[in-house]
Amino acid sequence: MSSDLKWFKSSYSGDQGGACIEVAAGVHFVHVRDSKDTALPSLSVSPAAWGEFLARVK
Repeated sequence: MSSDLKWFKSSYSGDQGGACIEVAAGVHFVHVRDSKDTALPSLSVSPAAWGEFLARVK
C-alpha cells in the first residue's frame, strides 16, 4: 500500500538527519511515517483527524 503513495517531507526539514516525518495523502486516509526508517509501518489517520492535528500545532 505505502509503495503506491507519493510521500512528502516538510520544506522545513533539512538533510542533516534529525527527527522528520513524511506524509502521503491517500484516498481515505492520510499516512504518516518516519523519514529515517521508511520500512517501518506508517500511521494512517482520517483527513479530519489530520486537519485537526495541523490546526492545533500551528
